[in-house]
Amino acid sequence: MEIMVNDERTRIQSGVLSEALVELGYGEAKVATAIDGVFVPRSARSTRILREGEKLEILAPMQEDKSCESMEQS
Repeated sequence: MEIMVNDERTRIQSGVLSEALVELGYGEAKVATAIDGVFVPRSARSTRILREGEKLEILAPMQEDKSCESMEQS
């Protein structure tokens, strides 16, 4: 099926959100997910069925870049 993943058309085989995340390479990553603008909690991913054309947003937390911080202090 084809869905939009972070604004890119993507073909996936999985029909369930948790399986699609593994297929897309997010396996055990700590990410937030939303489908068509509606937040999907981690606990609901294994039962959330994906449908053709839906928009999946996957958001990962940003990590502070310590290397830049140490360069600024020099």
